[in-house]
Amino acid sequence: MHAAVHWDDTRIFLAVARCGTLSRAADELRMGIATLSRRLDRLESALGVPLFSRHQTGYRLTDEGEALLERAEAMEYAALAFGEAAQLQGKVAGLVRLATAENLANPLIVPSLGALFAQHPELRIEVVSGLQTVNLHRRDADLAIRMVRPEAGNLTIKRLGTLGFGLYGSAAYLASRQPDKENAAFEHDDFIGWAETHHHLPAAKWVLRTLRGRPCRLETNTLSAQLAAVVAGTGLAVLPHFLAQQAGLHCVLAELGVEQPIWLVMHADMAHSRRVRVVADHLIALFATQAEALKGVATAV
Repeated sequence: MHAAVHWDDTRIFLAVARCGTLSRAADELRMGIATLSRRLDRLESALGVPLFSRHQTGYRLTDEGEALLERAEAMEYAALAFGEAAQLQGKVAGLVRLATAENLANPLIVPSLGALFAQHPELRIEVVSGLQTVNLHRRDADLAIRMVRPEAGNLTIKRLGTLGFGLYGSAAYLASRQPDKENAAFEHDDFIGWAETHHHLPAAKWVLRTLRGRPCRLETNTLSAQLAAVVAGTGLAVLPHFLAQQAGLHCVLAELGVEQPIWLVMHADMAHSRRVRVVADHLIALFATQAEALKGVATAV
């Protein structure tokens, strides 16, 4: 018969799983490495299974540890919910981590948060922007706004709208284009595209098909850099309609077939958290009011 499992030891299991090393997990938990290691051994002994395989580079989950990860996270979520329930009714406080694309964070989401903070003064939000996919199961974030619908996991998913794209250039660049009426294939145009690491994106694939082997004049790994290059007159780029129109750019092609759905995703257990629910409801309302602008209505020049 195995010994009882302590919740605090489960916290250690989660910290090591997320950090990958004892030293980083100890720093996160503000605990000595020896104490952390001893309690991890106690947990493995209580469960009767090895949770990690030890390597020179760190700790990796065993199959048994992987199988128990979601259960341990459920215990963590339950503890968080218990703590929140002890707060005053109606009070929303604490940190919510939101992962989203930079092109949605900077012009749309971040400017909208002032009203939310005014309504809930003790709420804090951490916005993580980038194209990498965060792992909601490992608590990289509480909420995520994604352009690809997750296929598996204990997740709550809601479609927020559609992000429309078009081919854009600056007035100065378009005025300097060669007056070639047969230039349907853009043979004389310079393009700003995505770096090779991002060639899987729909916009990048469209540019590659259009150039048919010709290189881009400029490649970047951020949409903001592409937007800046188009504004500077460097060439044409596939940009979200709402960003390009805000920057005063001109649409060359309005329909490219690369529009992307926008999904709000959260771990199903976090849907019961008051602070996470408040932020989710704010985002749902925000994207509802901006649905037409995000989809984009543009007329090609």
